[in-house]
Amino acid sequence: MVPVEVATEVSRRVDILLWSMGAGCDVQYLFSKDILGENRGHLPRHAKVYRNFAAEFDRLQQERIAAYREFIADVVSGTYSEPQHVVAMKPDEMAAFLRKIA
Repeated sequence: MVPVEVATEVSRRVDILLWSMGAGCDVQYLFSKDILGENRGHLPRHAKVYRNFAAEFDRLQQERIAAYREFIADVVSGTYSEPQHVVAMKPDEMAAFLRKIA
């Protein structure tokens, strides 16, 4: 990474927009993973973290695991599915379907 002072001086001397991943140029860009705190381990020096999304992703993963465990338990015990989860077909429609595929 180019030091801010160098980038600033180069930017002053050229007639084009300079883009940088840090400060000192005409345009600065950052990755949302850096400023939202999605990274684990390395945090770039030029990024300020505004939220801790990594912790939220960990929490959501635990919720996913818990939900799948509950679903499996309901299927194994027979409590899922219930009548309100089933799309029923009228008997005459089923009979017509069976005639057409015979």
